[in-house]
Amino acid sequence: MIRGRDIAQKALAVGARLRDAFLPLRDACLARLAALMAAAAPQEQAASAALQAEVNQKRKERVALVSIAVSATMAIAKLIAGLASGSLAVMSEAGNNFGDVVTTALTYYAIRISNKPADDEHHYGHAKVEALTALVETGVLFALATFILIEAVRRFFNHDVAVEASPLVFAVLFISIVVDSFRWRALNKIAKETRSEALAADALHFSSDIVASSLAIAGLIAAHFGFPQGDAVAALGVAGFIGVAGYNIGRRTIDTLVDAAPKGLAEEVWGSAAAVPGVIDVPSVRLRPAGAEILGDLEISVARTLSLESVAAIKANVAEAIKASHPEISVTIATQPIAIDSETFLERILLIAAKRHVPIHHITVQDVDGRASVSFDIELDGRMSHGSAHEIASSLEKEIRKELGSDVEVESHIEPMEPRHLTGQDVDPKIKAKIEAALIKKAHDQGDLLDVHNVRVRRTPAGLVVNYHCLVDPALSVDETHDQVDALERKMRASFSTITRIVGHAEPAQ
Repeated sequence: MIRGRDIAQKALAVGARLRDAFLPLRDACLARLAALMAAAAPQEQAASAALQAEVNQKRKERVALVSIAVSATMAIAKLIAGLASGSLAVMSEAGNNFGDVVTTALTYYAIRISNKPADDEHHYGHAKVEALTALVETGVLFALATFILIEAVRRFFNHDVAVEASPLVFAVLFISIVVDSFRWRALNKIAKETRSEALAADALHFSSDIVASSLAIAGLIAAHFGFPQGDAVAALGVAGFIGVAGYNIGRRTIDTLVDAAPKGLAEEVWGSAAAVPGVIDVPSVRLRPAGAEILGDLEISVARTLSLESVAAIKANVAEAIKASHPEISVTIATQPIAIDSETFLERILLIAAKRHVPIHHITVQDVDGRASVSFDIELDGRMSHGSAHEIASSLEKEIRKELGSDVEVESHIEPMEPRHLTGQDVDPKIKAKIEAALIKKAHDQGDLLDVHNVRVRRTPAGLVVNYHCLVDPALSVDETHDQVDALERKMRASFSTITRIVGHAEPAQ
């Protein structure tokens, strides 16, 4: 029975060791899996965004090709109807549709070019090619409107012009209105979804074509009922609507080309950025349209005492907040570190020292008769000449006075910093046991350092280096704990002259 119990206990012990060995491996695997999933999330989002951009590009190209075919068909049909009827309004519409063929073809090629990535000459991509094409379309529309206007005025005063309104002409115009209505809705929908300047210009153009075709029908009806100048009046209306469409397209296009910020958008971006924790102020927001995207940059103010990691996290949160409300906006974020009213003397002194890469400690701030007095220890390479070390310390003192005020008293104490990379080896177990026993006894005599354990003693060229762990009351302050560890170190070094360094790691007792 005793042997069976021993075997069972050994089995349990082995199982416990296997469990203890497995748990860290399991936790490491789970942590690695979580890290991989976190790293994959942005890649999946990027892949999804790229896929959506490709889908939008194909939709824009497809609708532009269909628009070219429809414009060519309607232009030929209206030209035949216009020649058959002699109607200037109908022939003006035919000319308008031939212009549509040219501009829509330009739109198609502009859409293809605008999708090209940035290169050495075009750092922001080719998105503005769409706006340039829309500007060309504006010029074509104004030229066509001018020609129709001149011809309409000439016909208005020429009473010998005959207009024959046949059913074919009316059928062509009615079909044109229906087709243009479908084209306008389709182009307008896709232009809004893909934020395409070129398709938006085409959509606006075709909406004016609907009105122009309606005016042409009205002119034919007037001519049929004995008012032949009605066709010229209708042509004047067609010219007017073509001109208005050209003006609207041109205004939007010029806004894009001159980087006019979308109205009200900067205020919304400012609000999104200002609401992010850690952002003190948003001094500037600049936006400009670039095809389907809105590019820009903004500056945020953050506390100058923050670490680089904290500032980077704030910038990432600002970018995420803006993207959440406006996915089309891509901004570059700059940070401006500023002093905040809640900064203490200690924070300001540590910040100045950190900027100069000079370690300091034991900072003491006194208020002496209404005047501030600051003192601290500065650590410099012990091999450095005192003259060089004093120059560094004086420069730091000068910067602190500049920050805190010229009437502030600043004193520094230079301490040698001797970073060592020593080769060590474990001492003889008897020596280790002797030092460990002395540590435990002296700690017990002091009373505040409990359960000295994990003692390691290594021999180095500079002497013995001792490391140990101990427990302390968690209610003790850092100062009190440090004093206790220092006191134990002094006692140990007094008893063992070969010890050059003792490092005590104090842990809170449970």
